[in-house]
Amino acid sequence: MNARTGTRVSAYAIAVQDDQLLLARLSDASPVFMPGLWHLPGGGIDPGEQPVAALSRELMEETGLELIEAHLLDARTYSARRNGVSWSLTALFYAVALEEGEPTVTEVDGSTEAAVWVPLADMRDDTMLSPAAADAMRMLDRAKAAFTAIR
Repeated sequence: MNARTGTRVSAYAIAVQDDQLLLARLSDASPVFMPGLWHLPGGGIDPGEQPVAALSRELMEETGLELIEAHLLDARTYSARRNGVSWSLTALFYAVALEEGEPTVTEVDGSTEAAVWVPLADMRDDTMLSPAAADAMRMLDRAKAAFTAIR
């Protein structure tokens, strides 16, 4: 049996507004993590694309919201298996400021089926979060501090 492998580098947004975190629910088209999980908006960086440019593009596709500012917080690696592919994912986490508005998925047939602001108080059960979103919950204080320090 020939195992397929994939490598992916992705940029993800940690967006906090009024004690809410912006999350995206993964669709069946999700290449790495299981559909139905809540994940951070963002995604794969195309060859030759700068990480913040990829993040801006992905945010527009998955939430319809424009990126105003981004600060790199951390990078993590993950291993996952989906659709017969063993994935090695490197995730770049950015604290972001976004334009105001309600999130709306604009990409057709993409990896996101919904995008919503979720109250942080409702985030106690991390079983419905992707591994990257669960890690982001532990980065929230640093994400908030990234913008407090420069203002």
